[in-house]
Amino acid sequence: MTDRTPQTKEELAPNASGSWASIVKSLVIPRPIAWISTRSAAGVDNLSPHSYFIMVSSDPTIIQFVSTGVKDTLRNVVETREFVVNHTPVELFEKINATGTDYPPEISEFDAVGLTREPARTVAAPRVAESPASMECTLHGEPLKVGNGYVVFGQVRHVAVAAHALGERGPDARGLDPIARLGHDEWAGLGDIRSIRRIPYDSIKDPADSDPA
Repeated sequence: MTDRTPQTKEELAPNASGSWASIVKSLVIPRPIAWISTRSAAGVDNLSPHSYFIMVSSDPTIIQFVSTGVKDTLRNVVETREFVVNHTPVELFEKINATGTDYPPEISEFDAVGLTREPARTVAAPRVAESPASMECTLHGEPLKVGNGYVVFGQVRHVAVAAHALGERGPDARGLDPIARLGHDEWAGLGDIRSIRRIPYDSIKDPADSDPA
């Protein structure tokens, strides 16, 4: 077992322009990837991976991703107020990475990298047929500008999951087999999966702390 006693840390420094971004991106790991498909007002389908991605509300169910700068995904979402978050399985690693190329707006990444469109149920933007799961979303509020990023909130309107990625309790991590972003050009799969339940305070508090009968 690895020794986890307190460690002496090296004090790092930002880059020459004063930015900590490269270092912080290597520490905020692993990051799930929102593989976002949109359709422009002109009818061009866009697909792009975004690794600043998380769930922010359970009721209503709202997820968020960040666009660094104004790119096709953000423009399309603002124009149409909808998008689809497609799951990113390990087996599509190269194609996911390829959709991060800065294609011009008139070129669809679906066509450029050889992916199949699948009709969504509640939005016009297509789903990725090869992806094991898709979440159809409508824009919640307006994008929030933070520094050079735009935080986009989407309310989930519909979810579709492939049969092989479903277990008794719903979507199954092993079946989904997601890939995540790490630092620099590094990516990773799930590795070991362990389960543990949260410990209720009532099961560990000192009886003396209880209110008198």
